[in-house]
Amino acid sequence: MENLEDINKGKNTAIISYLTIIGTIIAVLMNNENKSEFASFHVRQALGINLLYLMLSYIIGGFDSWMISISFWVAMFALWVYGFIGALNGEKKESPIFGRFFQNIFKSL
Repeated sequence: MENLEDINKGKNTAIISYLTIIGTIIAVLMNNENKSEFASFHVRQALGINLLYLMLSYIIGGFDSWMISISFWVAMFALWVYGFIGALNGEKKESPIFGRFFQNIFKSL
């Protein structure tokens, strides 16, 4: 079981991290002041989802196909909802497919 005190300390920061890339940046700064492993986990997940969105949206935009665009939007929204619901519920669940990668690449946060 997770440390309930750590979850309560970092829950607001974790939730803020999923509110656009600006929210992620704010959450990084908030977590630097009051370090929480729970918040750090969600900051890494949210940062990964936001950067993945920015990188792939540029590529997907070049296809000029509404079917590919809709599929991309649905997949990104599903990743976002998965992380956001986890933060709301006080759970540390990695995003499907990319979660472990996000945790490894951003482990310094």
